[in-house]
Amino acid sequence: MPTHRDWEKPVRTLERLLRLKSFPVAFKLLEKKEALSDIPFIRRLNHKSTLCQLINLARNFDWTVGADQGDFISTTCPSIIGLSDSPPYVKDGTFRSIVWTKNRADGKKFEDGIPRLEIGKYEAVALAPLVYNPFDPDIVLIYANPAQSILLINALQFEDYEIMSFYCVGESSCSDAIVRCYQTGKPSLSIPCYGERRYGHAQDDELVMAVPASMMDKMIKGLEALYRRGVRYPISYAGAETDVTHAFPGAYGTKDRITVLRGNDNRLLLGVTGSIGTGKSSVANMLEELGAPIIDFDVLSRTVVEPGKPAWKDIVAYFGKQVLMEDQTLDRGKLREIVFQDLEKRKKLESFQHPRIGEEFQNLVEHYAKENPDAIIQVVIPLLIETNMQALFHHLLMVYAPEDVQKKRLMARDHLSEDMALRMIRSQISVEDKKGYCDMVIDNSGSPEETRKQVNALWQRLKEIQAAKKRVAEAAQEGRTP
Repeated sequence: MPTHRDWEKPVRTLERLLRLKSFPVAFKLLEKKEALSDIPFIRRLNHKSTLCQLINLARNFDWTVGADQGDFISTTCPSIIGLSDSPPYVKDGTFRSIVWTKNRADGKKFEDGIPRLEIGKYEAVALAPLVYNPFDPDIVLIYANPAQSILLINALQFEDYEIMSFYCVGESSCSDAIVRCYQTGKPSLSIPCYGERRYGHAQDDELVMAVPASMMDKMIKGLEALYRRGVRYPISYAGAETDVTHAFPGAYGTKDRITVLRGNDNRLLLGVTGSIGTGKSSVANMLEELGAPIIDFDVLSRTVVEPGKPAWKDIVAYFGKQVLMEDQTLDRGKLREIVFQDLEKRKKLESFQHPRIGEEFQNLVEHYAKENPDAIIQVVIPLLIETNMQALFHHLLMVYAPEDVQKKRLMARDHLSEDMALRMIRSQISVEDKKGYCDMVIDNSGSPEETRKQVNALWQRLKEIQAAKKRVAEAAQEGRTP
């Protein structure tokens, strides 16, 4: 059976970020049972089984398995996924009342509450570890503990947020995960039921989430974004009896810092960002010509790692002398090669640099504001969004260029291979995503003249914003309406 994409890389990323104990399972319903024979390496059991047994064989035994209606022990499993109908003694509640309910009336309510797929649409089901690209899955089943599951939910909510509603019919919980996912087209989380734990060997701490195959990239992208922001598995313990202020993300404790940086004068702080190769420096230089002093975090990042400074010592202690040039300065190319292939090492490098850069940044803001209380200070920060610094600025400017333009510029500027250039670009939040964070955008994909025209218009807008801010402040001081 032909497949239309390679799932290995996204699945390995998912496994690495969540440290899953079992394979994510590709799940597919087939309209004709004969199609099972088109799936490479598929196994048909020589005895009857349950659906949860088949899931376990795929996620823990590393098997590709398939079944049609006649391969199941009873009608319970195939009736849920639409391969067969339920007999009358099941529909009237008799079956459920044998074990799961007090009487037949409750058993009938139970049966009526179980979501089921349309009977007759499908004739067979196939399951396999997704990483092996066995077929194009309809949905993906991910077994995870509660901590891993909440990160999956957080990842899915990261972009286009919506509240997630989950259900529990009790026994036959496969209907909650699998069927609801098919019916709604949205992820569905379930607590594996007694039967799945007894026959499918789901562990005491496991939940299961069914995710439409079309949403897997969104979920993994969200996990990577959260990882960059420090939200990771395993979730470390900050300590129930200690002061955990230091463990909170910066956004929870930046009020005082925002107040200091924005000041009580008429300064205007403009955060300038964009992905690598978009031309932030070119735009910043144009703004500087118009009167906006620059604080460039790239410059600060080099200043704080000069030989002998605290950040330099931390970096050498962690990465070793392999990252030093003969003159003891950092070999930035070597360091870049290491960290762009390892998210954990990149976060470690940032932990050495960012606090020191922050100190320099605050000192320079105060310097420029002291020179001119009406200064429009531009702060160029490539990773402004990634490091959650948005709240520090009055306005955010995004310097934009499409990925293809970024790639060409980066290859020409730094003499990089296409693969390395793309890896560097994609290690950051994409330019398209960053747009949503910024209230001002300069499209720098055209000629310098086109860019300069936009910069001039932006400068006028900033001056008007600043003038309006000053009028409001003066009116408030005088106790009148501006």
